[in-house]
Amino acid sequence: MAKPWMIDELAHAGPEHLDPGFVAGYDQKQGHPDPAEDLAVFAAHGLTGTSTMDDLGAGTGQFALAAARQFMHVTAVDVSPVMLKVLGDRAAAAGLTNLDCVQDGFLTYEHVGPPVDGVYTRNALHHLPDFWKGLALERLGRILRPGSVLRIRDLIYDFQLSEADQVFEQWFAHAVDDPAVGYTPADLAEHIRTEYSTFRWLFEPMLVAADFEIATAEFSDSVYGAYTCVRR
Repeated sequence: MAKPWMIDELAHAGPEHLDPGFVAGYDQKQGHPDPAEDLAVFAAHGLTGTSTMDDLGAGTGQFALAAARQFMHVTAVDVSPVMLKVLGDRAAAAGLTNLDCVQDGFLTYEHVGPPVDGVYTRNALHHLPDFWKGLALERLGRILRPGSVLRIRDLIYDFQLSEADQVFEQWFAHAVDDPAVGYTPADLAEHIRTEYSTFRWLFEPMLVAADFEIATAEFSDSVYGAYTCVRR
């Protein structure tokens, strides 16, 4: 039963995630990110063909589908039924029987079975305000066995307060003009105004409080972070 103080994660994710037209162009707009680097990180931390993994905020499954080809079992979790329909159809077309789709969010997903060996999340935590990010990270810790790996990629700000104008102007300068093939300056400005990217110096204490050790943290253009964390 939902708690009366719980937020609606689908509402926070935005109505576009229920729009079949938006979802159809989602991979193109995201730039078809190659999952190979993230898969290599998990392999470097000991995950093998017998390992299990959860992908939170799985979207159309660009990572989950690749992970299912490498690991024993993957659970792909997303709040959007439209996203999961695309993912499920792709898994069926590829003959992947070791990938399950679950419509849920960070705050409501209930993992079934033994703790998993890895958790992945990309461009999803920023839909949650910081209080809820902290709760989400603590819940992710419960899914993982001690010594297992959490890999996070997201829009996280690695700059000081006084640098915001300069960093955002540089970010906008590298945006694209066509919204069908990437993110425009207007898209990025809307993200800053309406979504919940946080500062690195706020996010990292959340990870520590959720009982994770930060193994690596890499940033691109002061606005995008990739974290590898080990569950204590």
